[in-house]
Amino acid sequence: MNALWNRSLAARFVAVMLLALALSQGVSVLLFSTERDEALMRSAKAEFLSRCASVAKVLESTPSAVHRDILSASDTPYSRSWISQELITDTAAWRHIAKARLAQPLPTIQKVASSNPRDEGEEAASAAILNGAPHETTTVQPWFDLPPHAWPLARSAKFLYLDQPNTVGMAVTVQLPDGTWLNTVFSKKLANGLWTSRSMISLALTAAFISLCAAWIAQAMTRPMRHLAAAAEALGRGETVPPLAENGPADIRNTAEAFNRMQARLQRFVEDRTRMLAAIGHDLRTPLTSLRLRAEFVSDEETREKMLATLDELRQMTEATLAFSRDQAVAEPTRNVNLTALVESLCDDLAEIGLNVSFAGGANLSYRCRADALKRALRNLIENGVRYGERASVHIESSSAGVSIIVEDNGPGIPEQEIGRVFAPFFRLEDSRNRETGGIGLGLSIARDIVRHHGGDISLRNTGSGLRATIVLPHAAAAVEDRWNTPHEAGAREPGAPAASPAE
Repeated sequence: MNALWNRSLAARFVAVMLLALALSQGVSVLLFSTERDEALMRSAKAEFLSRCASVAKVLESTPSAVHRDILSASDTPYSRSWISQELITDTAAWRHIAKARLAQPLPTIQKVASSNPRDEGEEAASAAILNGAPHETTTVQPWFDLPPHAWPLARSAKFLYLDQPNTVGMAVTVQLPDGTWLNTVFSKKLANGLWTSRSMISLALTAAFISLCAAWIAQAMTRPMRHLAAAAEALGRGETVPPLAENGPADIRNTAEAFNRMQARLQRFVEDRTRMLAAIGHDLRTPLTSLRLRAEFVSDEETREKMLATLDELRQMTEATLAFSRDQAVAEPTRNVNLTALVESLCDDLAEIGLNVSFAGGANLSYRCRADALKRALRNLIENGVRYGERASVHIESSSAGVSIIVEDNGPGIPEQEIGRVFAPFFRLEDSRNRETGGIGLGLSIARDIVRHHGGDISLRNTGSGLRATIVLPHAAAAVEDRWNTPHEAGAREPGAPAASPAE
């Protein structure tokens, strides 16, 4: 449960909504349960008194010979009426008589006419509530006269509450014109509070409906966030990401606009840097050519050869800078490739040209990358391994952290204090790598730049018998889908910002 809570905003939103529902229902029960019982009591009392008054009026206007039939017809599953010759002042004795009356079944014709099976249960329950003596926890109350505003007849009537747990119980006795007394008892069990089966079903349906609505709202709220996370991951891997749709609520719209501006600025920065490197490399060609021509006229042969060697080194660095700039400017698309087959084919190609390279294999992995750039980075590592260790062994490993491409050689390794510096452009370890065998010092820098644009990194470690270079690539995120975005408004992009440019 804790993992689901931390992983899903939708789960949190649904849980909060259900908690709010439970709290609101609990507060409603605390506030309105007593009020509900009082309202039911008032309604039942008003109906009971009105019925008693109606029966009394009918008895007044009809012969005594039909009174018995009238009283039988007025009985209900939870009320009984009868006539006594005098007022029964002893309310305890009156309760025993009422209990016996409620225990008597209704006439057969009325039972046949009733289609509600609940009536029979109510009749039995009504008889049971007055069973025996008055309830131990109650005190027998005397009759009291009903006030004129509560009783519709001109003559007064006496009233009594029959206090029983979870039951509405009332009694009325009123004197008729002939001196007899009409007695009526009402007893009906209350529902078991607010938590009935119907209320529980209603609460469950409400909770299910709220959960569905909350889940839908949470998904709608988090969808732009998921798109933003995927786009940021793709941008960090050097992919060309279409601008995010700038719509929805103000918070989401402002976030999408900020991301699009950030992406445009990053792309513009990369393009400016690439253009600057290309311009520097190109502009250096002319003075280098001029210096070389001047060096040819130096009469001292030894001095002339040293000057020409230095100029050749500068020329190689300039050409490497131009090549690096051209590679940065090439927009290679990101696509899914068979990474294992890509590495194996590169090792085979290098072996065919005479390099001592072996591929130890690995799991068959599909990976989303810029294949040509990744091959170049791996080629630089393999060629370094062969150059300084005579042979290179390559294998692939996959774990939850990502995909690792490991290149091992049996060379002298790198001093520990220099491992962090070898990735700097044009840096060379002169003790182990001279100009004839060590190149100009851009290979590792280019390789790390390419891998980092894929969201990964390169690490070097001395093994004691050589050097191990490890390319660690994160598991590829889902591709940025065009359906995420609507046509982007031109005003959302900064003036002069490019629509898209490669990360490399």
